Amino acid sequence: MTGRMKDGRRRSPFAIVTMILLAILWTVPTIGLLVTSFRTREDAASTAWWSALLDPFGSGWTGDNYVRVFTNTNLGSTLINSIVVAVPATVLPIMFAAFAAYAFTFIRFRGKELLFILIVALMVVPIQVAFQPMLNLLGPRGLGISGEYVAVWLLHTGFGMPLAIYILRNYMTGLPGSLIESAKIDGASHYQTFWRLVVPLSLPAIAAFATLQFLWVWNDLLIAKLFLGGGSNTTIIVALQNLLGTQGQGAELLTAGAFISMVVPLIVFFSLQNFLVRGMTAGSVKG
Repeated sequence: MTGRMKDGRRRSPFAIVTMILLAILWTVPTIGLLVTSFRTREDAASTAWWSALLDPFGSGWTGDNYVRVFTNTNLGSTLINSIVVAVPATVLPIMFAAFAAYAFTFIRFRGKELLFILIVALMVVPIQVAFQPMLNLLGPRGLGISGEYVAVWLLHTGFGMPLAIYILRNYMTGLPGSLIESAKIDGASHYQTFWRLVVPLSLPAIAAFATLQFLWVWNDLLIAKLFLGGGSNTTIIVALQNLLGTQGQGAELLTAGAFISMVVPLIVFFSLQNFLVRGMTAGSVKG
């Protein structure tokens, strides 16, 4: 509880206790979901989930919920669909936003600041206002690609670009300017400078946005439901919604399926959490 941090600042006992309490409060719903997923529907409806922990031998534990999720539903295939949707929808905005951020940072052109402000201002526009125009554009009266993966890739790329450009541009403004000037003096083109210097140095910010974008796309319901529908390309989040019947049927399957859907995002988050902290911290104080 005492001592100093790596940067020399004194540790705050109050901050440590507060963070521990927040971590516990944040984890409690996940623990409740996990416990409920191993209980029968009757037990979950009659007693609270914590009663199973207080009296573990008096509760009806079962793994049948997970077996039924994979045997009686299409959750396995929708899990693959979510990966197919989330990976390109994360890579594409990073690729385009990195080029744009480099241009906004290191290339001089007229109206650069105004254009950057307009792009960042798009972050305050609710994505729901674009649904009807996008349905017209991508639907049968337009391009006719609604229901295909490419439709949600394009939408998530467009909706994620303003935040991606903002994060990457703010991070790139903190890179050593002398390093970029040295590359120009040595005859390096913008293409070479971008790939050999800027991208490797910007990996923390890229990984930070990749984490946020992947979690957003993975947990998205509206875009997946409107532009993929309930066909063979549907994602796991839409499939989870369909598990719960109008009279509450399938509630025990919903808890098991929900916990399964959390596995991939948790792996991504814990793998990139160090980059997330570094990238978001740098982007919040520079630019």
